[in-house]
Amino acid sequence: MVSNMYTIGEFAALGRVSVRMLRHYDAIGLLQPARVDDRTGYRHYSAAQLGTLVRIVELREIGCGLDEIGAVISAPDEHAVLREVLVRRRVELEASIEADRSRIERIAERLRRLEGEGTMSEVEYRSLEAATVYAVEGRAPGMGPENVGPMIDPLLGRLIGAIEGAGRSPIEPGVFWYEAVPDSEELAVHVSFTADTPAQPADGYEVVSLPAVETAAVLEHRGDMPSIGGSWMALMGQIAEDGYRIVGPTREVYVHAPDDRPQSEWVTELIAPVEKG
Repeated sequence: MVSNMYTIGEFAALGRVSVRMLRHYDAIGLLQPARVDDRTGYRHYSAAQLGTLVRIVELREIGCGLDEIGAVISAPDEHAVLREVLVRRRVELEASIEADRSRIERIAERLRRLEGEGTMSEVEYRSLEAATVYAVEGRAPGMGPENVGPMIDPLLGRLIGAIEGAGRSPIEPGVFWYEAVPDSEELAVHVSFTADTPAQPADGYEVVSLPAVETAAVLEHRGDMPSIGGSWMALMGQIAEDGYRIVGPTREVYVHAPDDRPQSEWVTELIAPVEKG
């Protein structure tokens, strides 16, 4: 070290990074040397730059991108921007952990099914009677629980509010069904409760007649909603294995889903209208 300057090798060793990485940070303008020898091209870093290097290494280790790091170290108020970046990164990591937990549970469920246990019954093929329901509809931006899940509670709140606003109470079971929107990646999400007899129209919901189904594949899911995706995949796989094809919107019928009980105790019928392929 000469005076208060570090060679690139010394600086790299202090920051526990490679010389190649320091050269990369220089090339992209993230951390440029304090001085470059005109004759030899050797890079030298000041003692004051060590704190910046430490900050870069720290943020890289928690998964921050170089653009984010650049915004932090170049900000007039570094403390405020650093806080924003850390809070955002924590939210991202928490979401990632939750997604991994869901994957672990799906693996565990699959292993339980392989061992003859699990949250599902065998697939049953049976006819369904026509039903009349009070329903509301929303559009999810795509398939998958990450798109559909956030829509359910607002739709339920809207439907319950409309039914109660008409002076009645929701009648169980709840029935949800899903339809692909033509020429779009969107998914139509329908949330409904069983209608009164006779059905009573009112503002805020539609009276919908669900047609009778000659043959439906039905699988009983016992457990919470995060694990229902695995049950749907099991139903789809069994339908294909049994030589059927799906010929209408799939449904979820919440046979036992009391608000005062944990979702682990819920019973949901997963239903797909089918015919032999």
